[in-house]
Amino acid sequence: MLSDIYCKCRDTPARYRAYVNNELFAERTWVWSDMYLEEMLQINAAPGKYTIRYELVDGYNNNASLKIRNMRVEHGPGRIVDKQGTLEVWHAGL
Repeated sequence: MLSDIYCKCRDTPARYRAYVNNELFAERTWVWSDMYLEEMLQINAAPGKYTIRYELVDGYNNNASLKIRNMRVEHGPGRIVDKQGTLEVWHAGL
């Protein structure tokens, strides 16, 4: 599952987390400026629907903002079904 992520930070580098349902998948520190980066989450899951969510780590909410766009599945048996970031997996991967 891929997403294009942009983070605008005022003072210090921001940290964000990526969740699948309520499970923490990744925590990153944003150190770039004025660019989108491609975030990849490798998800091996049973068939079903999963919510993908990105959020800033507590304490960073006042100094930064996140933009997520172009969520997509390029490899594997699934697709993003809505703008809220719901991943639908059709069958188990090989």
